[in-house]
Amino acid sequence: MTSMLTSLTSQYYKRAIRYILVALSSFIVLSILIDQAIAFYVRKNIYTDINKLPYRPYGVVLGTSKYFEDNTLNLFYHNRLLAAHEVFSARKIDYLLLSGDNRTNQYNEPRNMFKDLRKMGIAAEFMYMDFAGFRTLDSVIRAQQVFKAHSFTIITQKFHCERALFIAQYHNIDAICFAADYPQGHYFVRFREFFARLLVIFDILMEKEPYFLGEPEPLPPPTTVPIVELE
Repeated sequence: MTSMLTSLTSQYYKRAIRYILVALSSFIVLSILIDQAIAFYVRKNIYTDINKLPYRPYGVVLGTSKYFEDNTLNLFYHNRLLAAHEVFSARKIDYLLLSGDNRTNQYNEPRNMFKDLRKMGIAAEFMYMDFAGFRTLDSVIRAQQVFKAHSFTIITQKFHCERALFIAQYHNIDAICFAADYPQGHYFVRFREFFARLLVIFDILMEKEPYFLGEPEPLPPPTTVPIVELE
């Protein structure tokens, strides 16, 4: 009797382990498929060459922390500001919307970006801050609905561009992206993106809205008159 129970228990554990492995494998495959499908879907709207980047009236810089946990400079942050400066200097945009988290008085992504871009030579009158860009979804939707930026260039790293553009296209928002340089190493950030993209699909299924919208705060009208080629 004891040997029979031991045999049944062993079979149960083996079957449970098999189910767990199948479920884990399915999850990994699903994550990879979603990751690659999102990248493929938006690939035509991502630019790395400033000379090929089309003009858009507004640039939306997606925020991140200025420093890593060890108090060293976050190169994702630094490279986004370099890209924003490059896009603005090339006159590919007229205004910058700095969108990020403002959870405490000590942690303020938009204000950090504003101060650092001022040091890089961009005048204050060309920059505006969105303090309610708590998530990528919030930043993208608020750019259109709150700040009335109906055509804009997102500025962030390529992997982040893909997720932001996927959100924009789902919500019928006219957006393209200029990809900032990805710092060498930091592979965990790209690994974490797999889960962020699963969350995007979940948000879409649940019809997730930004945490806070509020009253409209329209950005100034474009200062550049787009060049129209005659046929």
